[in-house]
Amino acid sequence: TVWFENSGNADSAVLEDLSTTLTFDGASPVLRGSLGDHGNQYRPYAVDLTAEEVHFKSDSGRPTHVNFPYFNLECGDGGAMLAIGWAGTWTADFVYDGSVTICTMRSTNGIRTYLKPGEKIRTALFVYAPYTVRDEHYATNFWRDWFIKHNLPKADVIGTSLEPFSTCCLANDTGLPNSDGSISECHTTWKPSLEKMLEENAKVDYRWFDAGWYVCPDGTSAQPFVKDHDWWDTVGTWELDPIKWPEKTFRESTDFARENGMKTLVWFEPERVTDPENLAKNYGYNTDWAIRVEGEKTISNNIGDPECLKWTTERICKMLRENKVEMYREDNNCNASKLWKHLDSLEGENRYGITESKFIIGHYKMWDDIIDCTLSYGGCGFVDSCASGGGRNDLESMRRGVPLLRSDSDRTTAALRLSMTTAFNKWIPFCGANTKEKTSELAPTGVSDPYVWRASYLPSLNVDQQFVYDADQNFDMLRFGLQEWKKVAPYLLKEFYTLTPWHKEKDTTDFCYYDPDKEEGVILAFRQEKCDRDMLRVSLPFAGETDKYSIIDVDSGKKASVYGIITLCFEAPRTAKLLWVK
Repeated sequence: TVWFENSGNADSAVLEDLSTTLTFDGASPVLRGSLGDHGNQYRPYAVDLTAEEVHFKSDSGRPTHVNFPYFNLECGDGGAMLAIGWAGTWTADFVYDGSVTICTMRSTNGIRTYLKPGEKIRTALFVYAPYTVRDEHYATNFWRDWFIKHNLPKADVIGTSLEPFSTCCLANDTGLPNSDGSISECHTTWKPSLEKMLEENAKVDYRWFDAGWYVCPDGTSAQPFVKDHDWWDTVGTWELDPIKWPEKTFRESTDFARENGMKTLVWFEPERVTDPENLAKNYGYNTDWAIRVEGEKTISNNIGDPECLKWTTERICKMLRENKVEMYREDNNCNASKLWKHLDSLEGENRYGITESKFIIGHYKMWDDIIDCTLSYGGCGFVDSCASGGGRNDLESMRRGVPLLRSDSDRTTAALRLSMTTAFNKWIPFCGANTKEKTSELAPTGVSDPYVWRASYLPSLNVDQQFVYDADQNFDMLRFGLQEWKKVAPYLLKEFYTLTPWHKEKDTTDFCYYDPDKEEGVILAFRQEKCDRDMLRVSLPFAGETDKYSIIDVDSGKKASVYGIITLCFEAPRTAKLLWVK
């Protein structure tokens, strides 16, 4: 990371073409990685750099939508893992000139700005991690090990390592109209759900409280399915709606959760505001902080302005502290780059990129201050990094946050969920998905069976159930999923091996989590809906030629001894197997 500061009394010269460039020796260079969320859904790629150049550009302001700033450059007998940590715009170029591979990375695309006296900006965090064995499995686990030890945030104030946990949102279990988020939840709805959860021995680690809990900027109550008055068009106050949550009723709900061994996480969206005039009239907002472009509905909240950042952070921390909320969840439902550029233009010539630079610096500071807040009363040392699903999973954000939902679309089919696991988990070990197979992202009901549960076993297990208002709720199946996940959880942050090629839905998907210290792990194997094969032989990449392993099939109880190769037999399509390996 490079910082630039003007400590003088006059404007600086113009800063431009800020980049980091690395040169790699080694024959036969191949670039491996995955594309981003939104459209590409983490589809992996492998490019022979001797045949073509590769150029990536992320220009929306949400850094991991469409493209993904994590790269595995294989060359010669080894290679390097590379990453960009910047929650704004970036580019990455890879060119092989016949003798060396040149990698050039940039952040704040096209920056050309002078600095006023006292101004300070920075580049991205660029990470270079070389490895010495040219093997994708080796590189993947070299990276995961580094990420978990040195990049993953800690769980609490004493520095406890972050371990897998489960969550559940109660918004679809209220009996009231609901659109998205927790807009239907109120002081009368939460207790029956939590009490039923406890009664059925189906307790999760975190109660998830999503969008729609706050009062509108004009002081009225946001209601679902009311045009221009739902959770989307009413953000900015960050005060509990007193109609839904009078007096201290929300604190009563978090206290009840704590008393029964559960924590609470709450949704915010601080980078976007609505109705700035009423925010100013009723809540002390300054309309100069609102970045607006004529014809654009989205209004950005300029947290790059120190006073705006202070106002925003203080309101968020006040709500968290008063209600003793353990985890902060952040969303971002706009591509702010166009708005940043507009504000640049208002500053005059040679100020291109200054708004983005200050905005992202302010954003990281806001997260640091929020984490300090939650830690101060025994809450989490990390945040949830959501930005319309997987929009903010850059490496530096991952030093403060984890993606509880690696994609909004990961709330649909098990096939998509499996394809994402085999790609995304190579790069960001701690992540989560939904635990149902649904016809659409926001469908309140869906399929929950062993196949879907096993496809959903990730470090963040996001339980999607109705405890009170689903007459057909299968609590035995819910307990099955929770209890089996707890047995698998100790392996989910260990080594990760894909045992079959990446694909979407036509074949078997097999992968393994393996603890090399204990020499044991778990294999998850799926014959998908459209697969016409009932048998598959897979090799265990971590097994030496003479290493003997015992395999136990959880469902059948059958045991086998193997020397690194396993034959899997599936009775029918849409079948999942869980096997312990030791």
